[in-house]
Amino acid sequence: MLLILSLCLDGVTGVIQDRMKDTGKTHPLHIMLYLNLYSIGLLVTGLLLTGEGIQAVYFISRHPEVFLHLIAFGLASAVGQVFIFVTVTTFSPLTCSIITTTRKFFTILVSVVLFSNSLLSHQWLGVFFVFLGLGLENAIGKKATNSR
Repeated sequence: MLLILSLCLDGVTGVIQDRMKDTGKTHPLHIMLYLNLYSIGLLVTGLLLTGEGIQAVYFISRHPEVFLHLIAFGLASAVGQVFIFVTVTTFSPLTCSIITTTRKFFTILVSVVLFSNSLLSHQWLGVFFVFLGLGLENAIGKKATNSR
């Protein structure tokens, strides 16, 4: 159920981002700031309602080395978000989606080759469809650009 919801929201996100890009010249860092503030509000609400925030504080106090890992993870996430938002506002959400899909695709292939992770036949079929989709997007995108 959550996967279906995630896919639906991914589809809506591109449309909303396109509209924001077209209606006003919103700076990518402003979009990132407001999105993160909204996310913090949802996260804090969830942590307070479930009580998991207190458990997290206790865990970090028992294992202080985790704090540095959390800081590194947060910084890496912030840098990644900057690249995503700049790509969306400079190019388009579709371009960002293609870049992200291509990265995930090659991450899977590198995982298979370097770490000898195996894929089942239906997983290889999924890899094939991603490769096919990227190839078609490249061919159709070039054809559309040449016709303009």
